[in-house]
Amino acid sequence: MGLLDGKVCLITGASRGIGAATVKRFAEEGAIVYANARTPNILDDLCLELSETHNTTVKALYFDVRDEIASKKAVIQIRKETGKLDVLVNNAGIMKDALIGMISRDLMQEIYDTNVFGVMNMIQLASKVMMFQKNGSIINLASIVGLEGNPGQLVYSATKGAVATMTKTASKELAPQGIRVNAVAPGMIDTDMFRSIGDEKIKEHLANIRMGRLGTPEEVADVILFLASDLSRYITGEIIGVNGGAMV
Repeated sequence: MGLLDGKVCLITGASRGIGAATVKRFAEEGAIVYANARTPNILDDLCLELSETHNTTVKALYFDVRDEIASKKAVIQIRKETGKLDVLVNNAGIMKDALIGMISRDLMQEIYDTNVFGVMNMIQLASKVMMFQKNGSIINLASIVGLEGNPGQLVYSATKGAVATMTKTASKELAPQGIRVNAVAPGMIDTDMFRSIGDEKIKEHLANIRMGRLGTPEEVADVILFLASDLSRYITGEIIGVNGGAMV
């Protein structure tokens, strides 16, 4: 359909799961995609394959969103090579669980550094480019547990709640500049990160999903695509759940 023809897009945390699915979906729709990961060379084969298959440019950028200098260099590189940045997808994130009373300061710092400070950093960098264009779309990855909470996930849910509220604030501040800021809040999605909780926990969660199944990364990517495209040109400040009617 070419919903993103000619749009320059940066997707963080793109090596697997929702990030990888979003890279593929954007390439299918004609976007010029910069796919980010921390591990060198992990995206090289995927980027080459998608570039050739969809006759577009899909390029890997290896940096850690916690590293302000490296993140800034990446955004500067994108602007130098393309002259613009139309879409930022803040997908990079980590999930580590701990019960109240067992949460260490190091765990708090680790999760907040990526899930909150990394997202804030990328919003600031991308919005500086988008302000010159007077347009752009920023999509943050929140979570159902950031809105509803979940036992054992005090730190993770707090970081994703922060993503939801920073989305609301950024949308109000950046709307006059023509920049839209929205978030997607996935429920129980069949990714490596979610599978790490174990089969028993997955069974428990399945019982609380009204549609009776886990979601797929591709189903989340479709919503991210909508928010990146001009189909959502009058939508900002929204947190869109993709959860199959899940209860937590």
